Amino acid sequence: MIRLMGIDPGLRFMGWGMIDVEGNRLKHVASGVIGTDGAESVPLRLCELHGALQKLIREYAPAEAAVEETYVNRNGSSTLKLGYARGVALLTPAYEGLPVAEYGAMMVKKSVVGTGSATKEQVTMMVKRLLPGAIIHRADASDALAVAICHAHHRASAQHVAAGKRMA
Repeated sequence: MIRLMGIDPGLRFMGWGMIDVEGNRLKHVASGVIGTDGAESVPLRLCELHGALQKLIREYAPAEAAVEETYVNRNGSSTLKLGYARGVALLTPAYEGLPVAEYGAMMVKKSVVGTGSATKEQVTMMVKRLLPGAIIHRADASDALAVAICHAHHRASAQHVAAGKRMA
């Protein structure tokens, strides 16, 4: 059994999710959203995100983390701020000694729903199906769980490929 953490970066709302993986079985452990106050300065908000992620990592002790890659949108300022939050999402687990994987949004959607063009509602529905009992209050938490599920699928495939190479 291995515990994986998924992170959906955001400066206002950062989604997080923890799942346990045993073979091809997935189990929801916990999930939620770290919210910051838009009236605060960006550096203080980044500190808040870092501290909250650090606390979650220490509380739930995941073995690996996965972070969703961000896309560039029309508003340069928003993209830059999202990049800051993504930096915290990558740095914090790495700082805590975890391997960190990155997946694009289309890869996450394809891994969870079967199509890279899935809607947020479709992702949430499939996350609930794959993780029975998960209560999801915000799409950010659902997206973070989807990142963790994507990582579970891809790390399992990588392990099978590596095992095959060792046997050859």
